[in-house]
Amino acid sequence: MSLTIAIKSLFSVEIDNDDLMQMYIASDDPKLLAKLYDNCGNDLFHFLVTQSGYEMAKDISQKTWLKVINNKQMYQANGHFKAWLFAIARHLLIDEIRQQKNHSDEAVNNLAVTDISPFSEILEEAFDHALLDLPFEQREAFVLQQEGFGIQQIATITHSEPEAVKSRLRYAKQSLRTKLDIYHD
Repeated sequence: MSLTIAIKSLFSVEIDNDDLMQMYIASDDPKLLAKLYDNCGNDLFHFLVTQSGYEMAKDISQKTWLKVINNKQMYQANGHFKAWLFAIARHLLIDEIRQQKNHSDEAVNNLAVTDISPFSEILEEAFDHALLDLPFEQREAFVLQQEGFGIQQIATITHSEPEAVKSRLRYAKQSLRTKLDIYHD
């Protein structure tokens, strides 16, 4: 039986997200969109939930996928589908934060702290709080790097210069180290 699985895996070809998106644009096949969602949905949601709360992350994630569906013709095949997806989500998140800021400045200041469920381990909880204490741009750059994006891709997503991204990452890591140093040893 395992020989059959090994043989099947030799003949199965994994299609990258860029090609999937191109095929989706050409065909409107919902199965292709579902595959894109399977490939990128969890990473997108994780990014959003670290930038906001759980409910807002769900909402922005859904709006992001709707934008992908409605604006698929805007996609330019450059091998960076995930970066394009995250850029859309980032714009929607910033718009939502601005809209909430107009309603209540306090809601924006406490945005990332709401809806966070406690973790069983103290270190995980401390890390989460330290991450949420970072300024938005530092937290955003750090989380994007943890999602596997490189400096140039983060710069593209955030519309920043690569040097600014490097600085944000350096300050974020310094701050996290300082806040978590008490748990060392």
